[in-house]
Amino acid sequence: MSSLSAPSKFKLPQEASIFLVLAGICLLFELLGWVVNDQSFLFNLDRLQIIILQMSVVGIIAIGVNLVIITSGIDLSSGSVVAAAAVVSASLAQVSDFPRAVFPALTDLPVFWPILAGAFTGLVIGLINGSLIAYTMIPPFIATLGTMVAARGFAKWFTGGMPVSMLTDDFAWLGSGANPVIIFLVIAAIFHVVLRHTRFGKFTYAIGANRQAAIVSGINVNRHLIWVYTIAGLLAGIAGTVTAARAISGQSGMGVMYELDAIAAVVIGGTSLVGGKGRITGTVIGVLILGVMTSGFTFIRIDAYYQEMVKGAIIVAAVVADQYRNRKRRA
Repeated sequence: MSSLSAPSKFKLPQEASIFLVLAGICLLFELLGWVVNDQSFLFNLDRLQIIILQMSVVGIIAIGVNLVIITSGIDLSSGSVVAAAAVVSASLAQVSDFPRAVFPALTDLPVFWPILAGAFTGLVIGLINGSLIAYTMIPPFIATLGTMVAARGFAKWFTGGMPVSMLTDDFAWLGSGANPVIIFLVIAAIFHVVLRHTRFGKFTYAIGANRQAAIVSGINVNRHLIWVYTIAGLLAGIAGTVTAARAISGQSGMGVMYELDAIAAVVIGGTSLVGGKGRITGTVIGVLILGVMTSGFTFIRIDAYYQEMVKGAIIVAAVVADQYRNRKRRA
C-alpha cells in the first residue's frame, strides 16, 4: 500500500527574495524616471557604472562588517578607519617634487608600500577593537564607538586638517576605472568561500548562534573574535586606500557615515543582528540596493535630506523584519 507524502511548501532562498526587492526598486525608479525626467533610469550605462563604483568602497567595508554581525557583534569604527587609512596611504604615495610632502624622504615609493600602509593601519585598529572586546568584555558597541572617535581624531592630527595631495599615477591607478569594483568582487568571492567552506566560517556562525555552546564545544571564542574584528579593520583599511586612490587625495573627512551604510547593506542583505545567520551574497545584493536607491533618488531630484530619512526608515524596517523572522523561527 503506497502512501502519498504531503507536498512540501515551496520557499524562495533568502538571496532570491532580496534580489526580487532589488529588481522591484529598479523597476520603480525606471517608471519614475519616465514620469519625472522623461528618460530611462536603467538603460544608461554611465549611471549604472557610477552606482557600482560609488558602492564598491562601502561593499568592501560591508564584507568585514558582515563577519562581525554574524558573531552578534557590531563595528562602528569602519568609516573612521577609512579616513585613517586614506591619509596614511596617501602620505606614502606623494610625488617627490611636491614641496609640502608629509614625509619628504619617503616620496615616489613603489605602490606596494602605500597600499600596505593603508591596510596595516586598518588591521591595527581592528586588532585593538577585537582585543578590547575579547579581553575586557566591553560591549562591541562601546569599544568600536571609542575607536571610531579615536581613529577620526588620528586622521585629523596626522594631516593637521589639510588634504594629502599630489599622489603618484601608480597609486591613482588603483582607484581608476573598474578597479574598485574588481577589488570588491574578489574580496566578496574570497569571503563567500571562507564563510561557507572553512572552519573559520563554521566557528564564526557558531559563536553568533550560541556563544556558550561554542565555548563548550572547544572553540577559542576570544581568539576568534580578535581575528574577526582584525579582518574587518583590514578590509576597512583597504577601502580607505582605494578611496584615497579614487580621489587622488587623502583627507580626514573621508568615510563619514560609511559604517552606517555598510551596516545597512548587511542588514538589508539578510544578516541577522542577533548573530549566527548571514551570507556574503546577500550583503552584495544589499550593497546594490543601497547604491540603486541613492542614485535613483538623485536621478529624480529628491533632496539629500529626504534620502537620509528614507535610508534610516529602510534600516529600521529591515531590523523589524529580522526580529519578526527570529520570533517566528523560535515559535
